[in-house]
Amino acid sequence: MRRFLLLYATERGQAKAIAEEISEKAVAYGFSADLHCISESHKYDLKTETAPLVVVVSTTGNGDLPDTARKFVKAIQDKTLPSDFFAHLWYGLLGLGDSEYTYFCNGGKIIDKRLQELGAQRFYDTGHADDCVGLELVVEPWINGLWAALAKHFLLSRGKEEMNGTLTMASDASRRTDPVTQELLHIESQVGLLSLDDSRRKDAEVLEQNAVNRGQSKTLTADFEPSLTRSIPPLSQASLSIPALPPEYLQVHLEESFGQEQSQAPVTSVDPIFHVPISKAVQLTMNDAIKTTLLIELDISKTDFSYQPGDAFNVICPNSDSEVQHLLQRLQLTDRREHCVVLNIKADTKKKEHLPKLQPRPYSCASSSLFHPGKLHFIFNIVEFWSDTTVVALRKGVCTGWLATLVESVLQPNTHASRADGEKALAPEISISPRATNFFHLPNDPSVPIIMVGPGTGIAPFIGFLQHREKLQEHHPDGHFGAMWLFFGCRHKDRDYLFREELRHFLKCGILTHLKVSFSRDAPVGEEEAPAKYVQDSIQRHSKQVARVLLQENGHVYVCGDAKNMAKDVNDVLVEIISKEVGVEKLEAMKTLATLKEEKRYLQDIW
Repeated sequence: MRRFLLLYATERGQAKAIAEEISEKAVAYGFSADLHCISESHKYDLKTETAPLVVVVSTTGNGDLPDTARKFVKAIQDKTLPSDFFAHLWYGLLGLGDSEYTYFCNGGKIIDKRLQELGAQRFYDTGHADDCVGLELVVEPWINGLWAALAKHFLLSRGKEEMNGTLTMASDASRRTDPVTQELLHIESQVGLLSLDDSRRKDAEVLEQNAVNRGQSKTLTADFEPSLTRSIPPLSQASLSIPALPPEYLQVHLEESFGQEQSQAPVTSVDPIFHVPISKAVQLTMNDAIKTTLLIELDISKTDFSYQPGDAFNVICPNSDSEVQHLLQRLQLTDRREHCVVLNIKADTKKKEHLPKLQPRPYSCASSSLFHPGKLHFIFNIVEFWSDTTVVALRKGVCTGWLATLVESVLQPNTHASRADGEKALAPEISISPRATNFFHLPNDPSVPIIMVGPGTGIAPFIGFLQHREKLQEHHPDGHFGAMWLFFGCRHKDRDYLFREELRHFLKCGILTHLKVSFSRDAPVGEEEAPAKYVQDSIQRHSKQVARVLLQENGHVYVCGDAKNMAKDVNDVLVEIISKEVGVEKLEAMKTLATLKEEKRYLQDIW
């Protein structure tokens, strides 16, 4: 078979799954994919690779490379490499991203650009799949077009002379003898036979009517109960084209479990997992708030887990017990709830990693280890939504719902609640793992002024920033510390103003020099000026000061929170401010903001 090298760079498994799909489909088209994670550099060598290269690259965070791609990109970004280093290499690249983030598909774009700079040539146009509208809208047609592009590349590689002389003959011969083409035609014919045409539908209707006429309607209803293997009218009577059943690749059987051992698979093979107790849980919002926000404190004193303010970490969560029970009922496996499911991959299959792990959930650290030694805080909204797939019901997010249930017995109503002496609280444990180091950290020079923008739970890392700065100022009372601006927003002043007392404390102590809070749902009282509705409105009101901090005082701006609306709106306001205060066109202002990003002075932690 015609071989090509297939690499993937993944953060949460999507790029890997797509690469595996490509690898599986390749066989049917007469190709053989040599599949590897891009981090497995010992298994391939692009310097000597003669086969075409296909790369699937995801993007994480706000345009960051997946951890698995960092080593590869560092190697190819070596400035000593000549411009023809990859002149022998032909490639096609599929980038995955989300247009709600500023740097859409940036992981793929970084690799694509550098391969071009080093002389590599595309045999197939680069694809950019958008998770905002559905990756499949680009992924599926890109994969479908890949086979023709690969076939054309292999044909051209034989040489133009051979191609011109034999193209027509080869085409005719392939129609008669090419086993791959014959197999595709066979599959097509089988799919055609599986079409449920009108005649079959009429037969089904006649049988149903006869049964009713014989007084067997109750039996008929029972026979046609909807299940995982059978549908009912009108779906069962529709004209459908049913795809051919793929070959079996799994062997599944159930075994009785004689032990009580349970395990949670690690996030990755390299991440350390820490099992830590919950030492405190606090509800930060009032009961009548639209969203319920909780703060959880973890005791990490007996571990070597370490973090900086601005870091994030993973929470490893299980599926909901009630939803697992519901699935068991649908599968008619309730009586074997405690059995172990044993999966074996058939020896002759090429399919690969079939039941992906439940992905860990990332959370921002909302504390400083200087302020809370041996502790780690994080906050979250309990995700709730109505589901009407079968029965209308209020459902909760997998992780936030689990955490909320876990801390019910130790939940405190406010941040100042404390237990009586001698009272011992339950300490449920959760599993966490560190995330790769990011750049969302305070400046190394504490004299640099900073602007923090974080509505809602986006305030989390900034509480850590402020706690850290307070301790630094205590330790260095004669030090020079830059101004700290915070633009915070919530819906109602009296319902969901997170960390109100703590922020007042930081402001009173001079740690926080400017606190600007906006309330999106509160109406102005009396004659007072209407407060800013959103954080971007508040930033606009202080445009001169913001411009001075960023452009004259070499300040840093940090944005944390919603990517879909808030982060874009804040970005647009910053462009407007720079354009207005500096007196330049919008395009020039955008370039200035881009420079701030390159200098790591405009940082985003958005989702």
